[in-house]
Amino acid sequence: MISKELQDLLLLAKDKSGQSRARLVENITDLFLSDDGRLSEHERALMSDILGKLVSQVEADIKKELSKVLADSDLDLPDVVNQLANDEAEIARPLLEKSSLLKDPELIEIIRMRTDEHRMAIAMRDELSENISNALVEFGNEDVIETLLNNHDATLSKRAMEYLVAESRRVDRFQEPLLRRADLPGDLAYRMYWWVSAALRKRILSDFDLDPVVFERAVRRAANVAMVDQESEQSTYIKAQQLVRRMAESGELSIQFLLNALRQQRVAVFVAGMGELGCVNFQTSWRIFSDTGGESFAILAKAVGIERSQFASIYLLVVQARDGGAPKSPGVVKEILALFDATSEENARGALQVWQRDSAYQEAIEELDKVV
Repeated sequence: MISKELQDLLLLAKDKSGQSRARLVENITDLFLSDDGRLSEHERALMSDILGKLVSQVEADIKKELSKVLADSDLDLPDVVNQLANDEAEIARPLLEKSSLLKDPELIEIIRMRTDEHRMAIAMRDELSENISNALVEFGNEDVIETLLNNHDATLSKRAMEYLVAESRRVDRFQEPLLRRADLPGDLAYRMYWWVSAALRKRILSDFDLDPVVFERAVRRAANVAMVDQESEQSTYIKAQQLVRRMAESGELSIQFLLNALRQQRVAVFVAGMGELGCVNFQTSWRIFSDTGGESFAILAKAVGIERSQFASIYLLVVQARDGGAPKSPGVVKEILALFDATSEENARGALQVWQRDSAYQEAIEELDKVV
């Protein structure tokens, strides 16, 4: 025998008028969540089945109300919840954002089969798993992905992070949300250095630490020496590299020597020498020298141990050699000097290592060359 309360709900369910359906929704929460447990397990199963059939028949505004009721309660009606979550976005949104009855398999299916409005609501959920985040990245549009990046309760896999960092070259709006995430690895942040704004470059340098790896530096140095030795073409650049390598081996390579070379417009010697001191190859050192922003040169200068008292004058000489004497405003020089002061030598060395070994760096530079 079923209770009077359930009998009343069944009568409302049979009545197809909008008023009766609305009253049915209003009474559901009371009946299912009562302290005295007025519905037996059999009655709950029966009511769940009835509601499931009603969902496909009632008007949209009643579905919306039912969706809100279920999203804000602990009603154990997974079939009904899943049915409403697959409905139109306006109806599904409360459940997609909140309902704990929607598990990863159901959510992934909705991400795959429904609209970006559905995906947007899911991207706002608390404690998104890697599997859900991967699905959102795969199927979502840029709005969905930006929402996901701004959701700091969402767990992103390393694979998803790498993809989104690469995409941030093309989609500027991904850059700041990525750099605000506490789970972004430092090496991925430094990949972005070459295509973000000056303000975001400063954030990378201040917020992300990189430890230098002595072994990697030694291997790179050996590789650079071998490459120079095997090069038969005696170009200006090769000669410059050979000169600074010999001076480094004899202990004669110094910042003062490089400063004098720069003053004499021996740019190749200066660039090769800075690369030798920074344990990076000539190409990396040249790209840093050519970077008009100046921030990357500040990092190289800090990494090789240039003193603060020398940095400003060397930076202005670099600008003169690179840009043909184009003046820099005092404000720009002050900002570069402040960045130099704020960057640790250890972090600067770590940045150089990432830039040299990361193929994304070379790709980014090629893109910069196309723009310049």
